[in-house]
Amino acid sequence: MLERIGRQTGWLRWLTASVAGAGMALAQSPFSMPWVLAICLPVLFALQASAKGFRPGFVIGWLAGLGYFALALFWITQPFQVDVDRHGWMAPFALALMAGGMALFWGAGFGIAALVDRKGWRNVIILAACLTLAEWARSNVLTGFPWALVGYSWVETPLAQNAAWLGPHGLGWVTLLAGFAIALAHWRALVWAVAAVAALAAFGTWRLPAEAEIRDPLLTVRLVQPNAEQSSKWDPEMAGFYHQRLLDFSAARADPHPDIVIWPETAVPFMLSLSAGAMAEIAAWASPATVIMGIRDLEDHDGAQRVFNSLVVLDPYGGTAARYDKHHLVPFGEYTPYSAWIGGLGLPGLTADTLFGFTPGQGPQLIEVAGVPPFLPLICYEAIFPNAMTAPQGRAEWLVQITNDAWFGTATGPYQHLAQARMRAIEQGLPLARVANTGISAMIDPFGRVLARLDLGDAGYLDAQLPAPLDATIYVRFGDLPILILLLASLAVTIAWRPRE
Repeated sequence: MLERIGRQTGWLRWLTASVAGAGMALAQSPFSMPWVLAICLPVLFALQASAKGFRPGFVIGWLAGLGYFALALFWITQPFQVDVDRHGWMAPFALALMAGGMALFWGAGFGIAALVDRKGWRNVIILAACLTLAEWARSNVLTGFPWALVGYSWVETPLAQNAAWLGPHGLGWVTLLAGFAIALAHWRALVWAVAAVAALAAFGTWRLPAEAEIRDPLLTVRLVQPNAEQSSKWDPEMAGFYHQRLLDFSAARADPHPDIVIWPETAVPFMLSLSAGAMAEIAAWASPATVIMGIRDLEDHDGAQRVFNSLVVLDPYGGTAARYDKHHLVPFGEYTPYSAWIGGLGLPGLTADTLFGFTPGQGPQLIEVAGVPPFLPLICYEAIFPNAMTAPQGRAEWLVQITNDAWFGTATGPYQHLAQARMRAIEQGLPLARVANTGISAMIDPFGRVLARLDLGDAGYLDAQLPAPLDATIYVRFGDLPILILLLASLAVTIAWRPRE
């Protein structure tokens, strides 16, 4: 069957590549069906193996990527539905451009692999390495967008634990090797593929303890989820209602009383520097707990106003004990590259007065405040970057992600965002407290397990004990460097190797 697939031509060949790529997306959350990779990856290998030269290989890879990213990133159409009359027309263009742009990396990987005319195992090694390098480039080039990496397919299984030493790209590399090996249709290849996956599963199962170790002394963290709909969040008539909901949830009595209360990203409609009285009120309602919250701030720098997307820790009187400004902003979401030129085009929804943007902060920052274990703050999008989880001040004891996933809709985006937060916990060996405006809020242990959660669309609060951190993982110590060296070495050796006839 795979030989017949490899002999396909014309539109049928292109359709097969697109469908196989889209099928791979079903391995991602919330579908979480990693077994589809055993079907889709052999099909893509058969198509690529029959492509001679860069251009035919690039077309197969680009079409596979187009199908994959069109399904995996379909949620990006949701932000344009908040104000349909103004921005709705942009949704299909945004998805097409995003999927097509991300697919260029896959096209390059497949095309480069097709330049090297190798057979059998050598082609498996070359294609897996090229596609993994393409995924690494996608994660880093032009600010990077490491969403829906192949390795994330295992987040619901023990295999995800291997990210603690392989990282997401190493886990993806082994996955591609096993999937492409199946296409060789030889018993040795099948045994190798099964053995590789079984070994990863065995290690992951061995690494997982029955229960997460709870921090000593005990620390209770309250996650507050107001469920403020994006379409009404800034409505003056609803803003007061949502703000009071936050206060009520923070002040609710419990035994034990929470030590820390966390609010989501941009939790309130006012600016930090203009709201001293409101900050004092928030601290009083949550007392004696320490409040960590998301808020915007407006500052005047040499006559120019700058807006920051910030996380602050309040002192008992509502003062700012610590502050972090989001540094990795979302292109075309939180800032617009070449905004002056784009605004001059006069397109609906893209006029000069709408192309405002946040000012980026200075970079990752370790926050240390009395009574709160040192933590690394992550605001929304920043949690998707596996190589940006360390601060120059030292290692954190936990991660805090505040986010407003209301922008992502209710289909796939919030679930994929949660899955990536779980992977960060595994890679870092750190617990992660995640607080989302509309969900999903969760306390995640250092093994990526969700200990407690507030589901999508729920309004409420959740008290959870903070788990203890683990020692620094191999991935924390070395990052992606070992995997990159192995990838390049595997390519060099495989290409240079000339087997005897």
